[in-house]
Amino acid sequence: KLARAAKDIPLHTGNEIRSEECSATASKIAVFPEVRACLLLAQQNFRKLPGLVADGRDMGTVVFPDAKIKLFLDASPRARAERRFAQMKKEVNAPSFSVILDAIIQRDTRDRERAVAPLVPAEDAIVIDTTELGVAEVLACAMRYVGELV
Repeated sequence: KLARAAKDIPLHTGNEIRSEECSATASKIAVFPEVRACLLLAQQNFRKLPGLVADGRDMGTVVFPDAKIKLFLDASPRARAERRFAQMKKEVNAPSFSVILDAIIQRDTRDRERAVAPLVPAEDAIVIDTTELGVAEVLACAMRYVGELV
């Protein structure tokens, strides 16, 4: 089953990793425990002194559960769709806002309901709701928390 799913997955490089297609594909293959198990050790091997910043939906709960600082950035699906639409609208085949919003809702549902490493903040994570915040405000908030923890 996994091999059949893998053969239909397109290879992504460079900035494509942030594309809607890549995001949706990652969420679809993340339901396979075998894939997650293969990637876990590789992800953990990225940890080198003096440390790293890792971005992902299970970084604080599964990949680096012992991390000293865990920030869980969250925002409403609508706010995230608005941000993604603003990023993508300059592209040639940019999806519509409603397509982006639907994809975000579907991915969130799939990721929250998967049996292995579901999308949840770690118990010791600091949750920052970025719905109403700009980039500078999110960074300032994160740095304030980091300063308190270090």
